[in-house]
Amino acid sequence: MAYWTASDTGREVRELLVAWRNDGHSSVRDRFRRSVDEGDLPPETDPGLLARCLTTFASGLAVQAASGVCRDELQEAADAFLRTWPLS
Repeated sequence: MAYWTASDTGREVRELLVAWRNDGHSSVRDRFRRSVDEGDLPPETDPGLLARCLTTFASGLAVQAASGVCRDELQEAADAFLRTWPLS
């Protein structure tokens, strides 16, 4: 990818964070896949899409929290997100 948020001196940390996020996404995707297989989620559910939505939302929520958004507003956002759950 051609975008970077850190200088070359931060490359190692950036790569570590990318790997950490990718591992997290893979773990969530695998868990959703198992939930589809076990009948806990509808069979038409796309585990990869659902995992990407959740991990993207969680990352954004963390940024908002770090930026000082109050707990009540974060809860409202989480509640709104969960009303669309699960995605298929």
